[in-house]
Amino acid sequence: MKKFIIGLLVVAVLGVGGYYAYTTFFTSEEAPKQETRKTTIKKAKEPEKAGEAIKDSDYSNTDNWLAKPTEITSQADVFMLYPTAYAQKNENSSPVAKIDNPTMRAGAQVFLATQGSAFDTSGNVYAPYYRQLDAKWLLTKSKEEQAQYTDGVPKADVMAAFDYYIKHENNNRPFILVGHSQGARMLKAIMYDYFKNNPGVSDRMIAAYVLGQSVTQQEMNDNPQVKFATGPDDTGVVISYNTVAPDFTGTLPTWDEGALAINPINWRTDGTPATAEENLGSYVRNDNGDYSKVMNLADATVDGTRGLVVSSTVDKAKYEMPESTRKIFPAGSFHNNDISFYYYNLQQNAENREAQYFAMHPQGTQTTDPNQQPAQQEPQAIDPNQQTVQ
Repeated sequence: MKKFIIGLLVVAVLGVGGYYAYTTFFTSEEAPKQETRKTTIKKAKEPEKAGEAIKDSDYSNTDNWLAKPTEITSQADVFMLYPTAYAQKNENSSPVAKIDNPTMRAGAQVFLATQGSAFDTSGNVYAPYYRQLDAKWLLTKSKEEQAQYTDGVPKADVMAAFDYYIKHENNNRPFILVGHSQGARMLKAIMYDYFKNNPGVSDRMIAAYVLGQSVTQQEMNDNPQVKFATGPDDTGVVISYNTVAPDFTGTLPTWDEGALAINPINWRTDGTPATAEENLGSYVRNDNGDYSKVMNLADATVDGTRGLVVSSTVDKAKYEMPESTRKIFPAGSFHNNDISFYYYNLQQNAENREAQYFAMHPQGTQTTDPNQQPAQQEPQAIDPNQQTVQ
């Protein structure tokens, strides 16, 4: 399986930056105290909310892409959104990242190398950088407030990036959507809003992996252009789950009432358990800080009542979200391992759904849209010889 070289370099640079980069931002250490000054330090202004005037980022600028192929090698694409990789330095810094924030970009590269790479065998990978919100700042707010902020700056960028991709890069190829956590939340904006406003685009969606973020039955009812997966082979479907320990009793900030879930090992939506021996392999961080394949680590059972996936065979103390995140993620949350535990199952499933799609659509997938502008074949912004991780 090919790897993203720049991402692996970032892993080496960050060292203990493990998990996804964003989990390391939640620490129990206090921020360095500010020097006493006579001048008053202004707090950062609130990010724009949904409905306010927001200028989106320019996705004709190659530097605003985490990944964009210089050569088309597959008949399908993968459009990917990274999870939270940005954290405020202090209360005076903005809760929303700038598009060129080096910390966010480094964390996004780690995700691409260690988690998103599960899908790189399924197509040409397109992954935009997008301005995102600090999770610690966002997830302490009410669900209503969260929606107002995520539908502000992050959504503006994601919609602009996907629109640019469809009009300038996609060339009518079928595609897979992949996102985790905040990135998965943004995928829902694409599926529910962009697809609805751009009829026909959803017909080319092979599958959407909305991981570490709930998808509800009500959302499916309100958006008939997509439907939830019922097995390993259906296409045009949404795959979603949040992973927890058997004794998990809290409420995840990424969970919504009426959540749906599918088992990432046996691809069932009922409570039929899948053993760790059935798992094709996990890709987890070891004690040395490196990621490696581990067999027989994680089982999976869908808790249909709560719409969660329960894993009972992993070491909870080792793999649950860090203690420093406890105000947001209750004990027993495996949020940072939603992909890691089932990495090779997700990889095989994406390949399988792609094969199923092309079996049902043997013709017409490579036609050129007359309204589409030619794809720009510019060098990737994540070339390791050009980008320095700060």
